[in-house]
Amino acid sequence: MPQTNLVSWTALIAGYSHHGFHPQCFHLFSSMLPHHLPNDFALSTVLGSCAKSAQSLLGRQVHALASKTSFDANVFVGNALITMYSSCDGHGDDGWSVFCALPFRNLITWNSMLAGFFLMGKPERSLQLFTHMNTNDVGLDRATVLAVVSSCCSLLQCSQMLSLAIKACYDSQAEVGTALIKAYSSLGGDFKDCYRIFSGIKERDIVAWTAIITSCADHEPEEAILLFCRLRQEGFRPDRYTLSAAVKACAVLATERQCLVFHSCIFRFGFPDDTVLSNALIHAYSRSGSISLAEKVFKEMGVRDQVSWNSIIKAYAAHGRCREALLAFEHMDISPDSATFIGLLTACSHGGLLLEGRNLFKAMSQVYGVEPQLDHYACMVDILGRAGKLEEAEKLVDEMPTEADPVVWSSLLGACWKHGEDKIGGRAAQKLVEMDPHKSAGYVMLSNIYSAKGSFGDAASVRKEMKKIGVKKEPGLSWIAVGNQVHEFSAGGRRHPQIEAIYVELRGLVSRLKEMGYVADTKLVLHEIEEKYKEERLLHHSEKLALVFGLMNASTYLGHLRIMKNIRICEDCHKFIKLASKCVEKEIVVRDSKRFHHFTSGECSCGDYW
Repeated sequence: MPQTNLVSWTALIAGYSHHGFHPQCFHLFSSMLPHHLPNDFALSTVLGSCAKSAQSLLGRQVHALASKTSFDANVFVGNALITMYSSCDGHGDDGWSVFCALPFRNLITWNSMLAGFFLMGKPERSLQLFTHMNTNDVGLDRATVLAVVSSCCSLLQCSQMLSLAIKACYDSQAEVGTALIKAYSSLGGDFKDCYRIFSGIKERDIVAWTAIITSCADHEPEEAILLFCRLRQEGFRPDRYTLSAAVKACAVLATERQCLVFHSCIFRFGFPDDTVLSNALIHAYSRSGSISLAEKVFKEMGVRDQVSWNSIIKAYAAHGRCREALLAFEHMDISPDSATFIGLLTACSHGGLLLEGRNLFKAMSQVYGVEPQLDHYACMVDILGRAGKLEEAEKLVDEMPTEADPVVWSSLLGACWKHGEDKIGGRAAQKLVEMDPHKSAGYVMLSNIYSAKGSFGDAASVRKEMKKIGVKKEPGLSWIAVGNQVHEFSAGGRRHPQIEAIYVELRGLVSRLKEMGYVADTKLVLHEIEEKYKEERLLHHSEKLALVFGLMNASTYLGHLRIMKNIRICEDCHKFIKLASKCVEKEIVVRDSKRFHHFTSGECSCGDYW
């Protein structure tokens, strides 16, 4: 251009900022100053660039210039300054100072400060400011609602904001509806509430679809997959975030069938080399029982990040391949983090690797600079407890820098139950009950410890206390997928339509296994009843019923049988299924609340140590 003016300089500065060239944007702004003094638009634009790049030092220099030219009192520059300071860590109070000093504020000013408090990690101040806005009739718009919804800290606040959004007719807008779904979901809201909000959105976009799929991925996985199918039927193309949410839903299901479907979708929609999706697949394949497919995804990844290594280490740990987990750590070409050591310590716990566990726990802080958190202590207590080092485990709990949580006490109590230690177990149970009096784990384990010792009076007292405050023991449930249907079984349950045929087959299998040396471990039935009734109770455990039903439909399986449980598998069922795998010459995989058990030819991947 033969001649340039303030407008042409500012237009080019805005172009650089818009396309994310922030260093060049600031350099161009500096080059303009010898020729032209900036106006409010130029200052706002370069401040926006400083905000996006979190360059507080550069932003402060622009603020100084705005003060010298008296533009700091301009509402548009003030709004940009609030956003800039709020976007830079540790400078949020400067944004509040700008807000307080502005002689005139428009709605954008208030919205900028609302969003700023959220970015600073101070949602309660955002809500206080919104209350002040309402009191002074400042008004609101869509941006106000979005900022406040993001700051909601309780379901009650979410409900109030939903009512306000409905009153202001913003609830049907995709952006507001999506924010409400995310808020409800993150605060533990019911999926039905999320779906009602989603249904009210007039023009849904892919972000809204992703939000509703994500909201039900953990607790309503089948619904999440149905929603993904609806999304495709309505002509939407899923992005990497949508696919990631759908793959996450697959991790909760009983088989890897849906994982395979979404794995093919990832290729179909052009994301075969996406690291985030590959990480999600490793987790989903591992959780659905297919460690070989998880391993295959990991090995085929072009770029691996910290999550990739952590995912495969945790997968190996969950499937009892403890040495492979430690070997993966040795080959890890990225610095480990807190999650890495949780996976490694879990592997040591599942494999009975006491020495390796101790060394890793020490190396965390001394070599890698990762300070142990509660989860790491829980793993270490589990490692020591399983190895019978109960006094050392209790000492570790007592010496923790922070107060132990229910997970730590539960680990110690579980070890006491395994080794029949009632004194330390009693103290651990008491702590667990004090922290969470309405959960059954502490009462049940303590009752079991007393019963195993023959102290049935003490056990009865514990159960009486449970009944008094209304605590119920979690029922043992098992699931097995046959075809496209998942079948549920409960201990001693009779609701399944084929239950009579299942019991007939069960008795036949028991006879065959007894010929192979199976003897029911009746000492696990902690009630004063006759021996024959104890054996009957053991034979009606939910995983045995699920196994027999799976064998009755074995022709529908191409590979192994897979059973899911909500609690830890008992020793008798473990022994029973080990022998059954040899008897029926079929691999059987059981996923309980702690880990996977791969039963093949009379052996288990856990090495009878779980």
